[in-house]
Amino acid sequence: MNDPADLLPAIIPPARPGALTPLPDGNLIPALIADAGDQAAWRYIDYFSSNIRNPNTRRAYARACQTFFAWCDERGLSLATIRPYDVATYIETHCLTHSAPDVKQQLAAVRMLFDWLVTGQVVPHNPAAAVRGPKHVVKSGKTPVLDAPEWRKLLDSIPTETVRDLRDRALIATLTYSFARITAALKMKVEDLRPQGAGWQLRLHEKGGKHHTMPCHHALAEMLHAYIAAAGIAEDRKGWLFRTSRPQGN
Repeated sequence: MNDPADLLPAIIPPARPGALTPLPDGNLIPALIADAGDQAAWRYIDYFSSNIRNPNTRRAYARACQTFFAWCDERGLSLATIRPYDVATYIETHCLTHSAPDVKQQLAAVRMLFDWLVTGQVVPHNPAAAVRGPKHVVKSGKTPVLDAPEWRKLLDSIPTETVRDLRDRALIATLTYSFARITAALKMKVEDLRPQGAGWQLRLHEKGGKHHTMPCHHALAEMLHAYIAAAGIAEDRKGWLFRTSRPQGN
């Protein structure tokens, strides 16, 4: 059987001496991750080798995480001592030299990695969870893309009186938190919301029969569970997650 390290593509470019630790196959992981022990190192490898399937996203997120941990290493931080304040400071610093979309991608990469480390019980909490990136609203033609506060306002405005309301809120939240394509979300089964450690994970059905598994944000998990309970479909594990409600909307 091949060493699992062989599964990690050579995606991480060299950084300053001492910032990274080599893996058996010649790839590199940040020293902060290696210093946290084998569990953290292998969880880091699994994040990029099995959790992120798109090679372009994998490369971009690998560079973002490498840059962040190198920044933390220069300030004498360890994986266990990184606080929301440190992540916020890093983001504010990058806002001075990088575009808003680039900074938002950096934050997304770090936040998703820490979600992965939390569900793998490597760290107790995600220091990037509460950190907000720069406001950036993209407009194409006459249709604006909502930013985070506007998405939250939209979700909070959806009534929760009926199963249909709870279903619509859960579907919109799934698209918001996972950035999934609508077709991938609509193909989800009840069993695609899965427990993982102390949290939950989502399995999305992508093109070509491929599956993409990712950590599920706690707020999204709450909305999905509220809908599943109200719809009475918890035991129908193989059934569609987002299904047509009865005519009365109950």
